[in-house]
Amino acid sequence: MKLESKYFDSVRVKPDQEQAVRQQAPSCQWKGCAAAGVHKAPRGRGREGEYFLLCLDHVRQFNASYNYFQGMSNTEVEAYQKDSITGHRPTWKAGANAWSHGTREGRSNAPGSQNPFNDPHEFFAHAAGAAAGSGSDSRRALKPLELKSLEHLNLSSGASRDEIKSRFKELVKRHHPDANGGDNRSEDKLREIIQAYNYLKQAGLV
Repeated sequence: MKLESKYFDSVRVKPDQEQAVRQQAPSCQWKGCAAAGVHKAPRGRGREGEYFLLCLDHVRQFNASYNYFQGMSNTEVEAYQKDSITGHRPTWKAGANAWSHGTREGRSNAPGSQNPFNDPHEFFAHAAGAAAGSGSDSRRALKPLELKSLEHLNLSSGASRDEIKSRFKELVKRHHPDANGGDNRSEDKLREIIQAYNYLKQAGLV
């Protein structure tokens, strides 16, 4: 296509339109430049979101010499780059938090706690109370097989761990074949006692 072609003249910006764009755009902020400033250049560290408006030639010159870390030491630059990985938000080692580092005031709601921590919902206080009461006579509702196993040992549902162990030893001695002359009925009873005790052990009652 020839530069003198009428088709070339119809597609390029006309001189009067180009002049109107330049007049509407702000002036280049480079000292001594009167061209249109239509290109953004950052103002620098600490002024993020703020820009100079420069012409094309001067924004190229600005970018060629721009240094975001100007005025910072090598140590400060390395620290900045390291913090940028987490978006400059505070972090802690695995298994630690703000309370363990002393950056927040911690408190413990658990009775007798030696390591204060923040427990706003008193979850651990409840758990500590439950653990303290585990040594009492209170026990969860027993399942039918657990009750039946206790019956095989001639014990009630409120039997303690020590009572179950003591009764098991007593019944094993009583129904052992050596103590009953090889009586088959005694062997069946002994097998029944051992199975009942093992089930109670698996259920956590022994």
